Amino acid sequence: MNSLKQDLWNSSFSHIYVEEGIQHSKKAKEILQRFPNAAVIPIKHYKDIFNRNHQNFHVQALQRKLILAKNSGQLIFQGAPVCQNFGEKYFYYTSNILNCIYNCEYCYLQGMYPSANLVVFLNLWDNFKELESLLKEHPVYVCISYDTDLLALENIFHFLSDWISFAKLHPNLTIEVRTKSAQTEIMRQLEPLPNIIYAWTLSPDEIQKRYEHNTPSLANRLTALLTALSCGHQIRICFDPLLNVPNALNMYQSFIKDVFSVVNPDKLYDISLGLFRISKDYLKQLRKAIPNSSISAYPYIQSNGYCHYEDSVIKELLIPIYQQLLTYLPKEKIFIDPSVILNCDR
Repeated sequence: MNSLKQDLWNSSFSHIYVEEGIQHSKKAKEILQRFPNAAVIPIKHYKDIFNRNHQNFHVQALQRKLILAKNSGQLIFQGAPVCQNFGEKYFYYTSNILNCIYNCEYCYLQGMYPSANLVVFLNLWDNFKELESLLKEHPVYVCISYDTDLLALENIFHFLSDWISFAKLHPNLTIEVRTKSAQTEIMRQLEPLPNIIYAWTLSPDEIQKRYEHNTPSLANRLTALLTALSCGHQIRICFDPLLNVPNALNMYQSFIKDVFSVVNPDKLYDISLGLFRISKDYLKQLRKAIPNSSISAYPYIQSNGYCHYEDSVIKELLIPIYQQLLTYLPKEKIFIDPSVILNCDR
């Protein structure tokens, strides 16, 4: 866990809630053994703790608790329109863990969940069964790390190892693992596969320090990314979300130049590019959670249930960054919203 601040771990997971019925499972026992000093509290259902009223997300984020549970009902969902689908027709997502160890001010999770505590669903094989049914019908592209950072948590839960084993058996399955982690040793241990893409979100130092609380620095993320590339993993870089802050264009242009001074673009799977956007309902909750943040307070434009920057930001920030990226990669390897691409090509 050298990529994470040790004090973060010392103050977190002091209490572990465990649903009745899974407390004796092999996975639960393995996790509990990693926290021998934690108070273990049996519960009937994870929502009894996770969905309680009058919780303070940011206070809980300082000392997160762990909830071990079993997920039920539908486990694989079609990707939301606000998410990048990378041209994939059969685009899905799933969540093995709810909430993240990081605390980015722009993260939709703060508007999505009432609690900052981590819920870990131990019945991973049910996800695999549901995917196998879909794979009998068509290829599947699935994002497994939208609601957490699985790579950052791999030392504890080892979910990625299980996903890799499953992916080896299903070449018509493509898995994306979104991350901001600085894991290096883990990338040396995980087997590289052509159908698993590790998607690193990179941000300028100014953005990381101001808005991406508890996350690894840009330098540490780049070290992990370069390690992963050297080990043969498929790597996507996500310049997403771009934030419309003072001097944004100069900051992002300088940042991208620095990134490609150490990363060979020819080695990348592709790039994701996008401006900050969020569901109007999540933004409403985000404004309640962090009312003094310049991210939540911004006067966004609303359309089709989503809040986003005004068109001038596309012209003054996104298009110049897209054009800069074209000097490093062909446009076929740069993914942004199709309507924005039309504007970029004019």
